[in-house]
Amino acid sequence: MAKISSVITGTGSYIPKRKISNSYFSDHTFLTPKGEQFDKSTQEIIDKLEEITGIKERRYVTDDLLASDIGTKASEKAIESADIDPETIDYIIVAHNFGDIRADNKKVDMLPSLASRIKQNLGIKNPSCVAYDLPFGCPGWLQGLIQGHYYLQSGDVKRILVVGTETLSRICDPHDRDSMIFSDGAGATILEGQETNEQKGILSHATRTDTEREAYYLTMGPSYNPDRDDTLYIKMKGRRLYQYALSNVPGTVQRSIDKADINLDDIRKVLIHQANAKMDQAIIKQLFKLYNRSAIPSDLVPMTIDWLGNSSVATIPTLLDLIIRGKMDSHTLDPGDAFIMASVGAGMNINSVAYRM
Repeated sequence: MAKISSVITGTGSYIPKRKISNSYFSDHTFLTPKGEQFDKSTQEIIDKLEEITGIKERRYVTDDLLASDIGTKASEKAIESADIDPETIDYIIVAHNFGDIRADNKKVDMLPSLASRIKQNLGIKNPSCVAYDLPFGCPGWLQGLIQGHYYLQSGDVKRILVVGTETLSRICDPHDRDSMIFSDGAGATILEGQETNEQKGILSHATRTDTEREAYYLTMGPSYNPDRDDTLYIKMKGRRLYQYALSNVPGTVQRSIDKADINLDDIRKVLIHQANAKMDQAIIKQLFKLYNRSAIPSDLVPMTIDWLGNSSVATIPTLLDLIIRGKMDSHTLDPGDAFIMASVGAGMNINSVAYRM
């Protein structure tokens, strides 16, 4: 019997042109949360970050671009990829955390919503195309995909644009060593409802939010330099984040796999949020332990963090777009392949989607 499947029919991404290597931070003065200097040199701090996270460089937007601008560019590519008329889009869901932040003004700007700005940029006139924002931490784009899936399952909606866009470089404290992790970028997908006889598209999902102790593991706070202005910057408790992710992401991914009624061996790729290479490796290792498995395929987890850094909501859709377009060496997704998309971030939120091409 035919059923409605939620299928990704187009992908797009925008990777900023400015390459920021680790040497960019050589003249920075990194301070502790108490405003004190470390007993290590700046170069030692940089080297340690690269060792732990795997980040060698990241991308920053040029001063003339905003999050809504690069979200529009990624959307245009996704629309072109899907070969659709943008006027036929029923929903535009835009995941982000800080709105449009100008290069010369660090204040958050979310009025009107980024989704409304992107809809206008795309020239969509259809008033029935509903545009709204989704702030959900780094898992925001994937949560938008989950929401879109439910709209499509209703049968009243046919086509959805889901965007993840962020300019984290403009909300980073230059005196915080964690600022070296973050980057800018945008990714977008067209999600459509299609009548199919076989299992394809979104097979299942799992999501959780933990706030008892975890709500402020990622937050906003003043610069570690007490002499700096009163701007609020992104702050994180790295060790607690690591422990939280390792304890909770594998089980959430397992739930999505089991709900999809597929086997671990069926999974061709795991597209995981690109936040920390060692953490991602540990998460996958723990996932396999849950299935009493130890041998992990060498090509299971494609990584972009070494050259793109952590672009929050943009990491997974960008990674997916690169694979679909054949721009990730040795990584492909073919019709019938099952794969997982999973993310963790501020909230604290975790989600995982099982998908079949």
